[in-house]
Amino acid sequence: MGHGLSPGIQSFSLVKQNYLPSDALLLDRHGQPLQEWRVDHHIRRLPWVTLDKISPILISLVVAEEDQRFFQHGGVDLLAVGQAAIQRLTDGAKRGASTITMQLFSLLQPQQAPAGRRTLWDKIQQMVWAWRLEWVWSKEEILEAYLNLVTFRGELQGISTASRGLFDKESQGLTRPEALLLTVLMRAPNASPNLVSKRACRLATRLALDDSCDALQELAQKTLSLPPRIVPRWVLAPHASRWAMRGKEGERRVTTTLDERLQHFVTEQVRQQIKQLQHHHVSQAAVLVVDTQRGEVVAYVGNVGEPEETRYVDGVQALRSAGSTLKPFLYQLALEKRYITPATLLLDGPLDLLTPYGLYVPQNYDRDFKGWVSARTALASSLNVPAVRLLQLTGLSPFQERLHQLGIDGLTEQADFYGYAMALGGVEVRLWSLTNAFRTLARGGIWSPLTWHPQDTPTHQVQVMHGEAAALVTHILADPVARSLTFGLNSPLATPFWSAAKTGTSKEMRDNWCIGFTSRFTVGVWVGNFDGSPMRDVSGVTGAALIWSEIMRYLHPQGEPPMAMPGSLVAKEITFQPPFEARRWEWFLPGTQVEQVLLAEKIHLAPRIDYPKDGQILAWDGDIPPAQQRLLPRMTPFDPSARWRIDGNKMESSGWQITIGHHQLELLDKEGEVLERVKFHVRGRTPTQSNR
Repeated sequence: MGHGLSPGIQSFSLVKQNYLPSDALLLDRHGQPLQEWRVDHHIRRLPWVTLDKISPILISLVVAEEDQRFFQHGGVDLLAVGQAAIQRLTDGAKRGASTITMQLFSLLQPQQAPAGRRTLWDKIQQMVWAWRLEWVWSKEEILEAYLNLVTFRGELQGISTASRGLFDKESQGLTRPEALLLTVLMRAPNASPNLVSKRACRLATRLALDDSCDALQELAQKTLSLPPRIVPRWVLAPHASRWAMRGKEGERRVTTTLDERLQHFVTEQVRQQIKQLQHHHVSQAAVLVVDTQRGEVVAYVGNVGEPEETRYVDGVQALRSAGSTLKPFLYQLALEKRYITPATLLLDGPLDLLTPYGLYVPQNYDRDFKGWVSARTALASSLNVPAVRLLQLTGLSPFQERLHQLGIDGLTEQADFYGYAMALGGVEVRLWSLTNAFRTLARGGIWSPLTWHPQDTPTHQVQVMHGEAAALVTHILADPVARSLTFGLNSPLATPFWSAAKTGTSKEMRDNWCIGFTSRFTVGVWVGNFDGSPMRDVSGVTGAALIWSEIMRYLHPQGEPPMAMPGSLVAKEITFQPPFEARRWEWFLPGTQVEQVLLAEKIHLAPRIDYPKDGQILAWDGDIPPAQQRLLPRMTPFDPSARWRIDGNKMESSGWQITIGHHQLELLDKEGEVLERVKFHVRGRTPTQSNR
């Protein structure tokens, strides 16, 4: 082998360096393979294999069939050229004399070695190039490059690709019958299985091998009758690979921040939990785990591939109804605006709200009302009516704007379109953005994008929430006593170490969430069905929380200390009067602290009309007897001395018999003064009108 490169000849190392597989490989943060998938659909070739990773049987067969004196000649087999010329002159038969080195010229320089009939000049150029190549490349390098670049069948280029595509094994594990078939395929890649087996049989006979021709024919029929199929060796992160490869399209080995062991553990946890919930009509789950401080994605399971028709759906990126998972951000906003403190009493009782789309009547998950509760208890126990009352305080648009600042991108309409249902998850969110929003809460309100690659450092960081108010919400979400009203003290949310979490269940049990964090990791879990069908008897704490809890315990084998509270917050021991809740220590924003929380029940509040609302439309039901269709208005607070008047007439205690048309309802005090007046409309047709 010479020391310098001949003009026009690339070095072996450069050819190997420029070789680009058709498949990319996703690696975890430690270099472990996670996912293999095809990115080039024009050709099919797997990573380059060195000569020592190729079956010695195949190498010997290829040399025997393609170039018997390969290790003796200098690039051109002059003896073979002479024999081919004599045979052509005597009987007109064409006999190939191309060496492996000359064939490599056709693979490396296809523009200089056109396919089809070659002229004498083309042949001379090929021979000259082969001599020059042998001067700078070793025989082993030539053979290795040839076996990696030659086409075996269809689009399968290279021995590694052919071995995987036809026999589903690595090239070093090829048996002699398999090597015989591959050897003869090199001359006729698209020959029929019958022809391939015959040629393999002739080769075996010529080399005095004892391989059975019938066995070769059976093997050829089995492997060549169907299109080649390369089964990926690594399929642990199929959905993550789509996002991790963004901006890396030209690369074939991409290192990510994912952790292979954690990815495997999370995937198995999802499979096990879905199996246990199958009788509740649960078929899918998705999980996202991120580093709380750095924002690195360490586990991403968008789907476990069952059922088959939904295997490509990515549950981490799919828009789903948020359930109660947005409540922490509403409470944080109310705390930030100093509308409430964690000790503020909120009423969990019946509430009717008139909206442009009808009457909105929020209910709790258990269809029960708890009465007066502190803001801490209301959030930790995920009570619905207090959250709606808070949204009335903060306003729809400010809350929507806060969600936008947190990266929640599912709110594409004006705030009035979602109405007060925003407080209870009447909007669509992605697990991706929701998990990062909780991570922002854990970081004291500092938002930054999530990252995929170790070299990526978030430079865009924004303080989107008041840090002290965010710390208060974090403390509430980690309070096992405050959440016990709804979840009890021994739920999956009660980890043996400090953690903060929030569950959520959407309307009709179509979506089930649990998002939580420590100072080290933030974990988001969604459970449901990709076809949108409802689950049966599954809540956040009995579905997603079980997966969340197992992952959290795996991530923190040594436990986790509580997050430190900002030094500016004030801690006070408080009591409630009446004693709706027990004496306790509470945290406050500076200047909002109190020692006793009083309910102003003794202050006389003038009653207001609670139902019907001003402008409300009621419906006449033609199937109900008219005498039984009566309006029973409601007032808040109730005053036994107040009286009702409808269309100027006193209303009976049994209510008002509904009639179609526009009406006016008045609430009067005991002196007969009008306290409030509303107008409403009754629509429909009476039975007499229906029969006309």
